[in-house]
Amino acid sequence: MNQPKNTLQRLWDWLTPNRIALLYGIAFILASVAQYFKPQTGEYTNYNNYIIFKQAFFHLLDGKDLYIMYPAECWDLFKYSPAFALFMGVFAWLPDIAGLTLWNLLNAMVLWYGFATIPQATNRQKTFMLLFVFIELLTSIQNAQSNGLIAGLILLAFNKLENGDVRWSSLFITLTVFIKLFGLVAFALFLLYKQKPKFILWSIAWTLLLLVLPIVVSGYDGLLAQYQSWWKMLKEDHSASVGLSVMGWLQTWFGYNGSKTLITLGGVALFCLPLIKVQQYSDYTFRLLLTASVLLWVIIFNHKAESPTFVIAIAGAALWYFMQPKNTAALVLIALAFIFTSLSPTDLFPPPVRKQFIEPYVLKAVPCIFIWGVLIYQMMFKKYKSA
Repeated sequence: MNQPKNTLQRLWDWLTPNRIALLYGIAFILASVAQYFKPQTGEYTNYNNYIIFKQAFFHLLDGKDLYIMYPAECWDLFKYSPAFALFMGVFAWLPDIAGLTLWNLLNAMVLWYGFATIPQATNRQKTFMLLFVFIELLTSIQNAQSNGLIAGLILLAFNKLENGDVRWSSLFITLTVFIKLFGLVAFALFLLYKQKPKFILWSIAWTLLLLVLPIVVSGYDGLLAQYQSWWKMLKEDHSASVGLSVMGWLQTWFGYNGSKTLITLGGVALFCLPLIKVQQYSDYTFRLLLTASVLLWVIIFNHKAESPTFVIAIAGAALWYFMQPKNTAALVLIALAFIFTSLSPTDLFPPPVRKQFIEPYVLKAVPCIFIWGVLIYQMMFKKYKSA
């Protein structure tokens, strides 16, 4: 005889990925509206990043340099590609409240769809992953950033590769590069799959298209000048900052102030190490863990990583934990990630605690660093079977 279900069991049965899509939609519309109407505390809006993206489109139309400061409009530089500036024209013509809301919804729903379509994942696994990333996604949405979109595109690329669709998977990865250059790391995924020549050809085709597409509004000379300015800005952007990263962790915990380039190269070597296990390429979980490794790596080895970028790393942590058999050590690590990575920027941690402990000791990044280390160890020394 079946035991009656308690309230929590009924709630979990009711929560499906499709219902979470509704939750995402309502929550992030409300978050966008709240951010728009929140009283300004300074010269610039509370959705400054969206203004940067929006104005980049108009600067591109007007033939202005995309990669210099415009202090009368917004604070900080535009650091993305001319193709991204062109894409923002979809939103830029709208009133800010509409454009901001649709931009945030795009980020949220691409990430939702990335998790909701993962092959071989049960609805329960998808539900847990979507709920686990919710708080971190909210942090990114409140800053009107593109990180949910990037995480979602990497997940969609993995999903398409699993389905043998190299055309769309190559597009999704190429799009991440034209948003933030660290998306290049995701190209490592194609090494695990067949149709490599076809994938490479499609990637080249998409790259060439996105490189030249802004020419329709800027002309050849104008576009060339934009790329020259972009390159100059990127070189100058490699500043003394270490961010919420492995570099910041080594500096604040151990006093190490060595070369960021050397640390990054060490990270590249560790990232690539599991790829020597060619015989594991046919294992679904191995391929999934490499995707999780990409999502974690691009943040923890990014010297400019900040709090809103960690939705990408948390997406990788969720993929690592919920898509394989559980153990106590993994539970402890994922709990630490939830507490220190996702919850530390919230009001659950009083400002003095954040200022004196969380931020100085890079505690937001540390659980993700440890998870990535364990993940690399597992890929090297374990043979996986799908959960």
